[in-house]
Amino acid sequence: MKPVLSIDNQRLVMIGGKGGVGKTTTAASIALRFAARGDRVLILSSDPAPSLSDIFEVSLRDVPTPVAGVPGLFGMEISSEEVLRRWKERFGPEIYEVVSSFAKVDYDFVEYIGTAPGIEEEYMLNYIMELVQSGTYDRVIWDTAPAGHTLRLLHLPGIFLDHLEAATKFYMNLYSTFDKLKASVKLQAGKRTLLQIISGWRELSQQVMAFIRDSETVANLVVTIPEALGVRQTERILSEFGENGLSISALIVNYVIQNADCDFHRRRQAMQRRYWQVLRERYGPEVSLIATPLAAEEIMGVDRLRAFARILFETGSVW
Repeated sequence: MKPVLSIDNQRLVMIGGKGGVGKTTTAASIALRFAARGDRVLILSSDPAPSLSDIFEVSLRDVPTPVAGVPGLFGMEISSEEVLRRWKERFGPEIYEVVSSFAKVDYDFVEYIGTAPGIEEEYMLNYIMELVQSGTYDRVIWDTAPAGHTLRLLHLPGIFLDHLEAATKFYMNLYSTFDKLKASVKLQAGKRTLLQIISGWRELSQQVMAFIRDSETVANLVVTIPEALGVRQTERILSEFGENGLSISALIVNYVIQNADCDFHRRRQAMQRRYWQVLRERYGPEVSLIATPLAAEEIMGVDRLRAFARILFETGSVW
């Protein structure tokens, strides 16, 4: 029996991989599949150069937008600017509240805090978690940015908590200074301390990481191609996933030459088979490997995406 995708229970599907390997095509096809089953589905891209609009041949924005002709399917391309805006909307007031209680600062100080390492990715993960837990959608399909971004997500606890430690020291130094002047400087009563806010951020970071490690809720798919760079990047991704306690539901290998009908394609097919064997030997026992054929035409539009989904969910590997 050929391997096929089995992700019927997970409410969030995270799709990662290097650029140019068909991540967005895979994500769009999976979203269509679930929508066809009657699910209410949101497909979201956080890629700095998103292509969901092009693939669906619709115009998507920073807010969930219905995909014309596909009942129950909504699409969204969220920008870094929008992520920062939402972060400021949620956390800005409480940051300004406590800082302004002991120092005269402009609200622009919040902008500065928002540039800290890990803030954007941390909030993006939090936003995804809230989308899933809200129950607004039965499924959320997340087309992540290329591999470097995906790997940064896994390092967030360390990056983010390092930043919190630095912020704590900064606050304590300021507090010590103002504590000496407390006879003449009265801090506003009832304000939460920055330490309390930082503690809340730390707890949020831990909640988010626990959420994406929950294999019953989250399915992680890695997309690659049977070539040297694709395989090496995939090895790094899977190694980092394992080190961070994330399981992989499937490894999807795109652009496979199925029927070689000339010397050029026969040579490339032989090369692809070598890399396929590498992936199979290293990951086959633990991870479902699905190979999809190189298409003669671009996979754009609902009909071609649905055909691609049938390969993933029904036909299975072409090798």
